[in-house]
Amino acid sequence: MDEKQSVRERVWTELMKVAVADSRFHYDFGEFIADFDGGEAACQRLTDHEFYRRAELLFIAPDNCIERLRHQAMLDGKRVLMTTYGIRRGFWLLDPAAIPADLYLYAATLDGMERVAKPLDIEAVAALPRVDYLVTGTGAINHEGVRFGKGHGFFDAEWGMLHELARIDRTSPVAAVVHDCQVLDEKLTPEIFDSVADVIFTPTRTIPVAAPHKPECGILWDRLDRHMYETIPPLQQLRLRKGLPAEL
Repeated sequence: MDEKQSVRERVWTELMKVAVADSRFHYDFGEFIADFDGGEAACQRLTDHEFYRRAELLFIAPDNCIERLRHQAMLDGKRVLMTTYGIRRGFWLLDPAAIPADLYLYAATLDGMERVAKPLDIEAVAALPRVDYLVTGTGAINHEGVRFGKGHGFFDAEWGMLHELARIDRTSPVAAVVHDCQVLDEKLTPEIFDSVADVIFTPTRTIPVAAPHKPECGILWDRLDRHMYETIPPLQQLRLRKGLPAEL
């Protein structure tokens, strides 16, 4: 078992005590990022923070623990960029000016989002303003902001695509919303493409990360998992946009 999976499974044992089961995946933390006891308090800490207050366009990952944040962002008049189904169905824009207010809560869910949000292809994402703030859940994270997710690499791919499109760079702030049991004191070794958080929000703490060492690259095509590439159309669109061969 590699380091990342060992860390994940150790944290998942503790997370089981406080997690909220998913309607489709139950407690299979390898398939979803769970909500947890105290999730409301963690998100309240995030919305009180300057990064959120300044942001107009946020990328919010499709994680259970930040569904309420997508709802709150729309209530606050902020636009939300997100993906769904492992990025396979692409990017979507939740624009509170274009969605009836009585549908905001529904729109914040994964099923509702696909019915009321606006789908965006890669060219439409490239035409957006810069993303002001990125928010994700994760499996485990340390005080240096190094995060190990489910193991699929979706948030790292989302970071890479937005970086390729110049919608973000290493100065773009990233937040992780987690339970306290997911925050580790130990050293974690990231890959060159692993996303790193600037700040961590738990139910009891706001943890700033000193000088986070964030990736300065987009998609590393020679290291991209072939199955991920073949099953995620936005990656294929991006590769063609860059004038690279369609085949990986």
